[in-house]
Amino acid sequence: DDPVDVAFIDEAHLLLTQGKQSYRGNNQLSDIIDRARVTVVMFDENQILTTEQFWESQILEQYRNQAKASDNYIVLDKQLRMQVNPETMDWIDSFTKKGQLKKIPDSLGGYSIKIFDKPEFLDIEIQKRAKESDSALSRVVATYDWEYSSNHKPEDRLMKYWEVLIGKWHKPWNRELESELSRKEKRNIAGLAWAEQPQTINEVGSTFTIQGFDLNYAGVILGPSVKYRDGKIIFDPSASHNDKAVRNRTLSDGTKQKFGEMLIQHEVRVLMTRGVNGMYIYACDPELQKALLEAAK
Repeated sequence: DDPVDVAFIDEAHLLLTQGKQSYRGNNQLSDIIDRARVTVVMFDENQILTTEQFWESQILEQYRNQAKASDNYIVLDKQLRMQVNPETMDWIDSFTKKGQLKKIPDSLGGYSIKIFDKPEFLDIEIQKRAKESDSALSRVVATYDWEYSSNHKPEDRLMKYWEVLIGKWHKPWNRELESELSRKEKRNIAGLAWAEQPQTINEVGSTFTIQGFDLNYAGVILGPSVKYRDGKIIFDPSASHNDKAVRNRTLSDGTKQKFGEMLIQHEVRVLMTRGVNGMYIYACDPELQKALLEAAK
């Protein structure tokens, strides 16, 4: 019950705004501010991925105004983690924040963007990168558009794992191959992040295993929930299997609303900003795939 002098919260967008599991309050940030003499918050609205984390605009504005009133509101607008120039970052921002597909810049500032017309080719390229010592943390990741459950196995007896399946290409979802490891292998990976575990080069990661983690190269599969229509990128909740993003959210006034389009857009941004040195992209939607290939010319 003792107060804290300084509470520094990184990834504060992950704080819950609803009671869940062991947390029974109404707002984790509010509870921390009440306990700490000084609270420093790093907050990125574009990384909110689930309905429990969704911040109603008026509540968020209240915290912003509180910080501004004491001259403690700072906007961070430089991307230091990714090795990109401003033009390349603008391309990624336009795609993930505005739903705009611009021409991929001719000069990427040392960063690499490649578009693939088959998932097999993207997978092969990431496998190659992962074998190199300076890019060993390269993995395939995807939007949550294929079924997965950590509680039970697939009902289809022909499926050994929950998989990302595109045509004839398929690969297990994250955490599926861990059960195949020996006791010694499991001890060796204890405490390692998903991307640091050697067997995960043969899996597909999701935001649940990759958010907050850096990769050297990210092979991003944009599933059926990401489409291209009439010159605009569309985020389609009906094609997503991410129940935490597409279900109803009960607001403070008791009404229920859906925020699936926005949360899937955030999901795409998280995936497309994991690669420090580069990003490889395959899109399942034929129109988006065609537009990406055109943008790369």
